[in-house]
Amino acid sequence: MSPSSLSPEELSERIGKAEQHYQDLSRRNLQLDMTRGKPSPEQLDLSDTMLSIVDGSNCKGDDGTDYRNYGIGTGIPEAKALFAKFMDVSTDEIIIGGNASLTMMYDAFVGGLLFGMPGSTGPWREQGGIKFICPVPGYDRHFAICERLGFEMINVDMGDDGPDMDAVETLVADDAAIKGIWCVPKYSNPTGATYSDEIAGRLATMKTAAPDFRIFWDNAYTVHHLGDGPDRVANILELCKETGNPDRPLMFGSTSKVTHAGSGVAMMAASVANIKDAAEKLFYSTIGPDKINQLRHVRFFGDLDGLLAHMEKQAASIAPKFSAVDAALEKNLAGKGLATWTKPRGGYFVSVDVLDDCAAEIIDLAGKAGVKLTPAGATFPYGKDPKDSNIRLAPTMPSVYEIEQAMEVFCACVELVCVRKLRESEAPE
Repeated sequence: MSPSSLSPEELSERIGKAEQHYQDLSRRNLQLDMTRGKPSPEQLDLSDTMLSIVDGSNCKGDDGTDYRNYGIGTGIPEAKALFAKFMDVSTDEIIIGGNASLTMMYDAFVGGLLFGMPGSTGPWREQGGIKFICPVPGYDRHFAICERLGFEMINVDMGDDGPDMDAVETLVADDAAIKGIWCVPKYSNPTGATYSDEIAGRLATMKTAAPDFRIFWDNAYTVHHLGDGPDRVANILELCKETGNPDRPLMFGSTSKVTHAGSGVAMMAASVANIKDAAEKLFYSTIGPDKINQLRHVRFFGDLDGLLAHMEKQAASIAPKFSAVDAALEKNLAGKGLATWTKPRGGYFVSVDVLDDCAAEIIDLAGKAGVKLTPAGATFPYGKDPKDSNIRLAPTMPSVYEIEQAMEVFCACVELVCVRKLRESEAPE
């Protein structure tokens, strides 16, 4: 029976049972962590042969270039050939960087701030208060970049097929201070949403007051499906070319959750003009990337088919964990009117929305019972969820057994806190 249909006396009884259940679970002395989307050891093991695939006898490129030395600042040609297919661009539309796409995104922001970008009238820092659109709930590290560099962030709601484009189009049409929008187009963090063709088309064609408006298109989870093959998402660069806005998108990707997190390969894809601009800025910050690591990835995958086959193994490893999360939510919370949650087809997270003003207390109670969760508000700019209702679950790192234990605690906390909230709302003033 839904708690919202109970009498005050029945609610009190329900709360008493929920409190006892929570106390029983707290005595288990659990130490479980579902705070961040880290690959599990089993996932990392899938790439271990990469560690011995290159040695001193075979670290030259196809043309004989010795990759142990300096140079080739935008990436080795073999890596460009492979990851251009991964990003669905040409080899002159991509830069292969170091181990983290987040670094390349941060550098792109700083480059715009200090020097501007193709289409800019000057450096962004000379144009007054710069703003950025942030679909919410979203990725905390994206928001941290904006906050660190002093960009004002503007929230727009995320739907099942992408951001609220009516709001986005209204915002960008008249405000030249809005320089861009964050997008995670496939299996978005944390909701798992995949952008529809309509959303991608509107992003490509919309009128912007800023001539140097940029779509930061973070392909973090582009091949991270959960067993049914990856969703399809439109090629934003091609759409923007077709509509006369070729310089609008900056596309980012990496293998950080594909091979070894922390020693993957990152990439940025964009128009030739944007790539030229980024390469010129990059010249001053590096003598060259880790070309041995780039070669290691090329040898490990062989080609795009090899990369996709590797991701089938990843899906087999993590899909049961997402199933365990969903099973627990369905068993303990379905039909109670206390929470809703996503059922992602890929990515690394499950997004749960609970009753307003409950998320922070749920996360606090879960932590006291030995289950660490992502801090409340982390999926919103400045760490402030205006409804205090969104919670991000990260199932990939723990085992299925650990997830089952953690979810029992989580669901108990949701029940306890939300039923208390319902009783407060029913109390006479």
